[in-house]
Amino acid sequence: MNQNFAAIILGGTGQVGGAAVTELLAIPECREMVMVTRKPIAARSRVRNVVLDTGAADFAERTAALAREVLSHGPASAVSCVGVGSGWRRWSEEDLKRLELGVVGTFARGCYDAGIAQFCLLSAVGSTARSRFRYVRVMGMKEDTVRNIGFTRLAIFRPGIIVGNPHTPAWVGLLGSLVPGPFGNIDQRILARSIAAEIALHSREGGEVIRENAAMKKLAAQLSVLN
Repeated sequence: MNQNFAAIILGGTGQVGGAAVTELLAIPECREMVMVTRKPIAARSRVRNVVLDTGAADFAERTAALAREVLSHGPASAVSCVGVGSGWRRWSEEDLKRLELGVVGTFARGCYDAGIAQFCLLSAVGSTARSRFRYVRVMGMKEDTVRNIGFTRLAIFRPGIIVGNPHTPAWVGLLGSLVPGPFGNIDQRILARSIAAEIALHSREGGEVIRENAAMKKLAAQLSVLN
């Protein structure tokens, strides 16, 4: 396991993001979690909250300045767990793009400009910019936006139906239990632990990796064994 790392996270107040923060803080080698939010949050040990206006023209520059400061204390990775989840149907495609491509892409660009090599991106199963389905198409566009930035290590997480999450109706989880493979269920804690494991175990590697349900479960188990 890599020593003394930090992580900067966008979307850390959401369900998956909050779970990822918890899993990362469970790793003794994680020296600090830096949560970029639009509003202040409650103080926690080893968690630093930095309030930034994600819609501001200088969001990328402010993110880069923050990332440089974090990197000055040792290795650091970046995570985006931004997503609208089950509420996406109420969003127009332009609004989805503004969040998923605009905000996430700007955050990623700022991290890259500061010298962060590893970026973890929460996406969705089946994502492709060529899809005729709006949400899947926008998720694919988000992946392409971050991919084109050029991180040394890009880990894309494509969960199926996320269970253990209050936003997932019980009937959806039941249906997902009948669906095998990448479109089926994955527990929110397993997804979050796989993100933590990617940072703890693979930050020094290069290339792009796409993790679907089975790969996330395997990666999370590796971290559980080490802990």
